[in-house]
Amino acid sequence: MTQAYMAETGHGGSEPEHSGSRLRRLVAELRNDPGIWRRGIVLAALALVITLVMVFHAELPNRVGNLGSLTETFLPWLGLSVPVLLGAALWRRSATALIAVLLPAFVWLNLFGGLVSDKSRDGGNLVLATHNVNAENPDPAGTARQVAESGADVLALTELKASRVSAYASVLAGTYKYHAVEGTVGIWSKFPLSGTRPVDIKMGWTRAMRSVVETEHGQVAVYVAHLPSVRVKLKAGFTANQRDNSADALGHAIVEEPLSNVVLLGDLNGTMNDRALSPVTSQMRSTQGAAGDGFGFSWPASFPMARIDQIMVKGVKPERSWTLPRTGSDHLPIAARVTVS
Repeated sequence: MTQAYMAETGHGGSEPEHSGSRLRRLVAELRNDPGIWRRGIVLAALALVITLVMVFHAELPNRVGNLGSLTETFLPWLGLSVPVLLGAALWRRSATALIAVLLPAFVWLNLFGGLVSDKSRDGGNLVLATHNVNAENPDPAGTARQVAESGADVLALTELKASRVSAYASVLAGTYKYHAVEGTVGIWSKFPLSGTRPVDIKMGWTRAMRSVVETEHGQVAVYVAHLPSVRVKLKAGFTANQRDNSADALGHAIVEEPLSNVVLLGDLNGTMNDRALSPVTSQMRSTQGAAGDGFGFSWPASFPMARIDQIMVKGVKPERSWTLPRTGSDHLPIAARVTVS
């Protein structure tokens, strides 16, 4: 009677057998499908091209429209091709494409997998922050209040419009006792400043400065810089030559810095992957790469796609790095906690 009931209701083991038989039939169909290896050749070729671009991005020439730098700026986004190619390979029922998709997936994880995990640590005795406030910011006072609430001990602002410096200074005065402005960049600090001077980055006007912050744990040379903007144009390509020249000058200035503890804050208009910034990136560490959680994209604020705002260090230890809430600017402010020893 029990067996009859189970037979009528379908209970008691028929379901696993049914599922197993369906899987076996699917495998059999694929084995007997001669097109499973022939289909998806174009998808496989596309996966191979993306893999080669990621592996050999440093070999892409900059002679034509700064193609190499443009690719390196948005290199992490090539990872989006993996789920797209995977879905297309499954839809095409192509074993060739499925295997090929493993290549860009592996390379992307090798290049950027370490950035996805949280590398922040406890500790730190100095909090840094930097923000491109946007010369046309409609609410400078509100922006100043927001960044002051970050808890930063040292704050750098770039793209300061001369007529609005007083608006930032008046709001920040309650939090920061010391400040200095050179051209369109400025530094606000809870600790005394000394040796403040502009830094020539070959632009014809001042967009970089250097000052020594007298922290409780020792002197720190703080550089604030706003490198020239870059554009993508149809005929000219990635117009980054002026920025590249400024990066060379900034890198040379940091090489000549006599202090061992050095911090760079500002908008470099380039990412850590961009070879053109190597005069700077080759001698300093990114706090985001060393102690961040994720990519920490900072621009554009409405939909961040690249981390062109940087906090970089030499001689001090990064402990944590993060982005701050959006202000009235088109950039997100960023912050980091470091240990000065």
